[in-house]
Amino acid sequence: MSLSVVQGFTKSLAMTVLSEIGDKTFFAAAILAMRHPRRLVLAGCLSALIVMTILSALLGWAAPNLISRKWAHHITTLLFFGFGLWTLWEAFTEDGDAEELSEVEAKLDADFKAASGKVDSKDKDDLKKQRRPFLTQFFSPILLKAFSITFFGEWGDKSQLATIGLAADENPLGVVIGGIIGQALCTTAAVLGGKSLASQISEKMIALAGGVLFLVFGIQSFLSTAGS
Repeated sequence: MSLSVVQGFTKSLAMTVLSEIGDKTFFAAAILAMRHPRRLVLAGCLSALIVMTILSALLGWAAPNLISRKWAHHITTLLFFGFGLWTLWEAFTEDGDAEELSEVEAKLDADFKAASGKVDSKDKDDLKKQRRPFLTQFFSPILLKAFSITFFGEWGDKSQLATIGLAADENPLGVVIGGIIGQALCTTAAVLGGKSLASQISEKMIALAGGVLFLVFGIQSFLSTAGS
C-alpha cells in the first residue's frame, strides 16, 4: 500500500470518527435501533453512509479535473480552516448532545405518531417480514427508512464537504477506505447503544478534538502549498 493511500486513509478515518460521533445521523441510528430490528437499521444506515462516502470521494477526485489542481488545493485548505473554526465555535457555544438528541427524537417521534393509526397492521407485517429470507428483508420499509433518513441527513453536512475536500487533496482510495471503516465503527456503536454511549462521552471534547484536527489538516495543506 502506497504512502499516499495510507495518508488519505488515516486522515479520513480520524475525521470521520470525530465528525460522526454525536452527529444527527448517529442519534437517528440509535433511536431507530430501539424501535426496529438492529440488523435492518444497521444495514440501512451503513449502506447510506457508504454510498455517501463514495460519492463524496468521487466528487473530490473530479474536482481537480474541473478546476486547476492548484485552485482545488487552495479551496481544500480554506475548507479545513473553515471547518476547524466552525467546529470549535460549536463546541463553545452549543449545548451539544442534549440539543442534537432532542431535535432528532422530535423529528422521529413525529414520523412515528403520523403512522400510529397503522401500528397494528405494520407490526404484523414486520413480524412476517422478519421470517422471510434475507434478500426479501433487504427491501423492507425499515431498511429503506434508515437509508433515506441517513442519506439525506448527511447530504450537504460538514463531514460530507470535508470528505470531498480531503479526496481532492489526498488519495481518493485511501479516503474511501478510511471513511467507510470510520462510518462502520460509528454506526455500529450507535446501533448497539449509541444513546448510552453518547451520554458517557463529552460532546464538547469530541467537538474540540474535531476542530483541532481540521485545523491541523489545514496547516499541513497550507505548508505543502508553500513548499511546492
